[in-house]
Amino acid sequence: MRKMYKELDPVLNIPVRLAIISVLINLKQADFNYLMEITKTTQGNLSHQIKKLSEAEYIEVVKTSKGNYPQTICKLTMKGKKAFENYVEAIKKYLHL
Repeated sequence: MRKMYKELDPVLNIPVRLAIISVLINLKQADFNYLMEITKTTQGNLSHQIKKLSEAEYIEVVKTSKGNYPQTICKLTMKGKKAFENYVEAIKKYLHL
């Protein structure tokens, strides 16, 4: 019997993007600096990955200011939550869990 493997979501199959969504699953929202600290990536790379997640409608990006400084807040969308859940289920199948 052949087991059918579901294709992994190409949006989430990038480590930094997966890390961002993993953080947001628990926190619901996080600011740019926190995500940069957690993902251990550069500002430019994080900006690029956030843009990709936003284009896929997996996160919502809210630009505000805190004092005189701009602040970027990322929030998980329902579409992003569902995509993450599907991704986890697909990985479980690959790992035979």
